Amino acid sequence: MWITALIAGIVGQLGDLVESRFKRDAGVKDTSAILPGHGGFLDRFDSVIFVSPFVFLLFYYLKP
Repeated sequence: MWITALIAGIVGQLGDLVESRFKRDAGVKDTSAILPGHGGFLDRFDSVIFVSPFVFLLFYYLKP
């Protein structure tokens, strides 16, 4: 299970960096007004959005 945690940590950081790059390229500070001052709704969940498919595939193929 430590492999899952390691992969989730790395992919979660990548998800945050990719989302920040998208915002920088678009020239926006917040992705929505739902959570003002927090970077928007997507900023709260960008890591989960990126990590979920990797963890699913890991569990699907390795069947721990």
